[in-house]
Amino acid sequence: MAHKHACIDPKHHVDDAHAFVAAVESACQQRGLRLTPIRARVLGLVAEAGRPVKAYDLLELVREGEGAGAAAPPTVYRALDFLLANGFIHKLESVNAFVACHHPSTAQHSVPFLICDRCHSAVELEDEQVVAALDERARALGFVPQAQTLEVHGLCARCNG
Repeated sequence: MAHKHACIDPKHHVDDAHAFVAAVESACQQRGLRLTPIRARVLGLVAEAGRPVKAYDLLELVREGEGAGAAAPPTVYRALDFLLANGFIHKLESVNAFVACHHPSTAQHSVPFLICDRCHSAVELEDEQVVAALDERARALGFVPQAQTLEVHGLCARCNG
């Protein structure tokens, strides 16, 4: 079972993009994965954003970087695919954007997200009971789940206050 703690801050574990990339580099070494410079750059940009960021915006940021030249969209998309497949980032389907995973040392996993429609923050909610309940209900109906996306839209405490 994963380490439990309350994820209530959108920047929880990713408030220091450099440290976050270092944690992912360590996880890659442990898993025998290669974090190429472009993958590390994209990961750092996702972490620095502090809120969901779209692929097109990442492409522009990569192009603006030092010596990046004309980064091609497939390069950024391949980096995102690698980061997603290995659980280092999450894709928020409803807003078609990416956020850093709060738990870069764990494998790819499902988590519910709370997404503020005003400030666009996204909170990764670590709640294994919600994930397990959805999985169990699906299996009880004879459905074999392969992926789970749960995104709740509304107003965060700061915007609602």
